Amino acid sequence: MAALILVRYGEIALKGKNRSYFEKALFNNLKSALRNFEARVIRKHGRFFVSGPAAAEDKMIDRLRKVFGVVSVSSVRTTPLEIGAIEKTALEIAADRSSPEHSFKVETRRANKQFPLTSPEINRLIGAAVLKKNPHLKVDLHDPSFRIAIEIGPEAAFIFQDRVAGPGGLPVGVTGRALLLLSGGIDSPVAGWMALKRGLSLEAIHYHSYPYTSLRSREKVIDLCRQLTASGIRLPLHLVSVTEIQREIREHCPPELGIILLRRMMLRLAEELSRNRSLQALVTGESLGQVASQTLESISVISEVTPMLILRPLLGMDKHEIVDRAAQIDTYEISIRPYEDCCTLFVPQRPATRPKLQRVLEAEAALDTAKLVTAALEAAELQIMES
Repeated sequence: MAALILVRYGEIALKGKNRSYFEKALFNNLKSALRNFEARVIRKHGRFFVSGPAAAEDKMIDRLRKVFGVVSVSSVRTTPLEIGAIEKTALEIAADRSSPEHSFKVETRRANKQFPLTSPEINRLIGAAVLKKNPHLKVDLHDPSFRIAIEIGPEAAFIFQDRVAGPGGLPVGVTGRALLLLSGGIDSPVAGWMALKRGLSLEAIHYHSYPYTSLRSREKVIDLCRQLTASGIRLPLHLVSVTEIQREIREHCPPELGIILLRRMMLRLAEELSRNRSLQALVTGESLGQVASQTLESISVISEVTPMLILRPLLGMDKHEIVDRAAQIDTYEISIRPYEDCCTLFVPQRPATRPKLQRVLEAEAALDTAKLVTAALEAAELQIMES
């Protein structure tokens, strides 16, 4: 017997004349998410339905619940538009969940207004039938042990128990293309996830300092990228060595400006790569005031180096909020692996927290920035990440 999964979406239903564009994008993303399954995706009456092998139902639901734009998914049973058939299926569901301590609630959504019974009437009839067959059960409209949910469509009724929450948001790819500056820390993967949720298609750039940092640090970032592709998307990852850049900064520039100068170089690298890859914006994991390079003055001086739009999804979040989101999207345990990234190397005892642009420019004059950027990008590696 084939499985049938109902996929609901929310925000894109409000897009007016552009709705079909967003729905098509979500349709394609659903198909991509299920590319390793023998599944079929169809759209009916403001919903998507996925049919596939019953043995793979749980795995398909797990993949679908991670697709951006999806509000929730449910495993559903289909019945004819007859109250007797609906009652029979509802009783089967109740029998599966029935025990003396259980309570239940019947919820009906009647999209097909031609059906002769209203939603409250269906609720009462099905509820009464369930109680007659299972007199030990109780009705609880506020906090039931389980629900029997019914949707009356134009051609059939769909009955289900659970709604598995999805991330919501917009389908990946509908709002543009951006470059994520991905470190091995907690913050930037969360920023990337939030950018994906708003419909951005991402590429990622990671700066490393091998051999000063271990290959395990690089493996951690690769694993973070794989986690960001859990919804079935593909994510190009650019691995760029900044070892020589750090050596030059350490040798020729004031130590207290080292982090500021390195981050300016990172934005130069990101801008040049974005130009080559036709990317429209940069995404960073900066959170205002969290570290020395994230004061208003530091952010201003660092950002001055590029005219590109820089998106900072975490700017107003505190560390607890970011950690909670990282745990929710399963990146936290990867991020806390104890391997250093390039930004933890050569950190001065007293980094500048209120840098002046003129002083930074004077210090930077000691560097051949164009040559360093070109050399780093020419040696960059590209990996296409997918789950």
